[in-house]
Amino acid sequence: MIDLATWNLTIPVGVPAAVIDTPVLAGGYQDDYFQSREGRIFFWAPANGSTTSNSTFPRSELRETYPDGTLHNWSYTAANDVLSATVRITQVPASGILAFSQIHSKQGTSPALMLGYQYLPKSGYGNVVIAFRAHPADADSAKIVLASKIKLDQDFSYEIHLAKNGTLTVGLVEPGGAVRTWSRSYKKAWASHPLYFKAGVYTLDNSGNETNAGAVSFSQLQVEHR
Repeated sequence: MIDLATWNLTIPVGVPAAVIDTPVLAGGYQDDYFQSREGRIFFWAPANGSTTSNSTFPRSELRETYPDGTLHNWSYTAANDVLSATVRITQVPASGILAFSQIHSKQGTSPALMLGYQYLPKSGYGNVVIAFRAHPADADSAKIVLASKIKLDQDFSYEIHLAKNGTLTVGLVEPGGAVRTWSRSYKKAWASHPLYFKAGVYTLDNSGNETNAGAVSFSQLQVEHR
């Protein structure tokens, strides 16, 4: 069972998008956009869903908190920060791409790190891609392909590790067991920016109706600040 006691949840309803507080979420909250059952958590965000104030795309997504619901923001210099998960991409929107994990900054609208899935319909597979900003003032980087040939409805595991010295490492185990690893370093300017992890589905499409959507499910999700 995934522990939801240190997350809140944004869902694509209301203007701006609604936030379900941590105690409510941990108490068994369920709706059309988020469900927890049989040891998995499920996220769904249709392209016509509402958005947060700083975004043009809808999301059904967890954000780090303390158990009382206070937002948990951290400096990477204070600890080794780790998110580990096993996820399955179950639906992609017409654009073919969604995000399923992020390191975000309290002070900005663009993430320090985004992990996404880019479906390639002609091949029947998808790539796991990375967008990374070494400096807070950088524009989003070009997408870096971490892993390829991952089908829809296949579990894969990954870990995001941000060390106290600013070294970021992303590791992924493909469904067949192959291990992919990528690493870069953040500039020291990030040290003054409070950061936090996010996980769920961020549907990078805002056209069409509710049949055009992104959906993912997690069977394992854990965050540690060591």
